[in-house]
Formats: sequence, C-alpha cells, structure tokens
Amino acid sequence: MARSEHSDGTVGKALSVLDQVAAFGRPVRFRELLEASDYPKATLYRLLQTLTHQGMLAFDADRQTYTLGVRLVRLAHNAWQQASLAPVARPYLDDLSREIGETVHLAQLDNAQVLYVDKRNARVPVEMYSQAGKVGPVYCTGVGKAMLAWSPLDDQDRIIKQQSYHKFTDKTLTSRRALRAELETIRARGHAFDDEEHEPGIICVALPILSQSGRVMGGLSVTSTTGRHSLNSLADLVPQIKTTVSRIAEDAENWHFPEQLSQHA
Repeated sequence: MARSEHSDGTVGKALSVLDQVAAFGRPVRFRELLEASDYPKATLYRLLQTLTHQGMLAFDADRQTYTLGVRLVRLAHNAWQQASLAPVARPYLDDLSREIGETVHLAQLDNAQVLYVDKRNARVPVEMYSQAGKVGPVYCTGVGKAMLAWSPLDDQDRIIKQQSYHKFTDKTLTSRRALRAELETIRARGHAFDDEEHEPGIICVALPILSQSGRVMGGLSVTSTTGRHSLNSLADLVPQIKTTVSRIAEDAENWHFPEQLSQHA
C-alpha cells in the first residue's frame, strides 16, 4: 500500500495504519502490514502499540494478529448519530422504501468517495455491492454523481482528479472528460442515473440532498435491476424521491443547528 503524504504528523501516520488494518478486512499479522507499508519496522511497530493501548486496535496474542478495536465501534456509532444524516433520514427512508418496494440508499461524500450511511432493501432483495458503512466510487454510482454534480466547482475539480476511472463494466465512465460531460447532463436533467456503470444489471436514479443555501448534505438513490426496471421507469419515481430529500434536508438543518431555532423562538 502506497503511503500518502502525512502533513498531520504522528496522528496522520496512526490513522493511515488504522486504514491499512481495516483494508485487509480480516485479522492481519505484523509481517503483512510491514510488507504493505512504507514505514520502517520500528515506526510501524510503535504506531501499532500505541493504537492497541488506546483500544483503537486489538491484538490477539495467540494468533499474533491485529484487528480493529472495540473503541472504534463506539466512535463509529457516535459518528453515525452525530455526523451522518442517517438518524434524521431514518423515518423518511422507511416511508419511501414502503412506497416503492425497491432498494433505497442514503450516502454522503467522504473526501473523494461515496460513503453509504444507510440502506433499505427491496421487498425482493437484490445482491449488490453497497452496504451501510461501505465506501464506493463517485464516478460510476448514481448517488455519487448526484452529489458531485451539485458540489462547488473547486470540490468537483478535486474529486474528479482523484477518481481511478477503473472500468467495472462496459458502461463505466473512464475519463475526466466523460465524467464532466455527464455532470452537465445531470444538472440539466435534475437527477442522476447509474446505467449499469458499477455492477452489471444494477441501475439506479439519484438526487442530492441540499441545504437551503444549496450545500450538498448527502444523496439518496433508488436502485433496482434491469429485470425489474428501466431508467425511464426509475425516473417516474423522481417526484417521490424529491419529496423525501426535501424532508430530510429540512429536518437535518433543524437538527444540526438547534440553537438557531431556540434563539428565534
């Protein structure tokens, strides 16, 4: 794993080690981490020890492996409650899911990636990549493109430059130019599609969740299969999705800034 520049010193290095352990998706030995790291052996060991002592990592002495620690579970739960749209959006996702019977995703931008923060499965569940807590690419997911299309131009440029443009399917956008053109189309149309760009047979329609000032707070998508829907039939759901994102945005602003409400009471 290539190491990025760590302008944040020891904290940045420690967080990068956490990311590295998480990326394995299983208990990992020191040797494996060292092989994938640019840090010297002594530095990596010291960072692992510190993270373990702080409960951010757990060390299994019998198996000689590291895993993410339970302290991260508590922090993740608090982040989910305080920093994500999920608690506010929950009842609206429930209502929309009951109405349409298809998979509903709630997401937010995490640097240059899509972070899925909540999900409702379809009445007839479909196996797909996205799950709450997972990250996905911006350039080939409907919800990612929806959020990017309404982001400030400086943020757009930064995120566009950071995409990998890996070709997941024959329909995946594989260049900055193609993505920029797609974003213009999305803004003009008012919503985004994923036309089997990330997974074969999986399509979706997506809208951004915007604050009153136009800031991108998140995104919401309705996902189905080519066997059950077409892009045109998914587009018929846009009015219902618009109602849902408006309600989420209104409640989210009231939730994030309650002191402003009390001052005007």
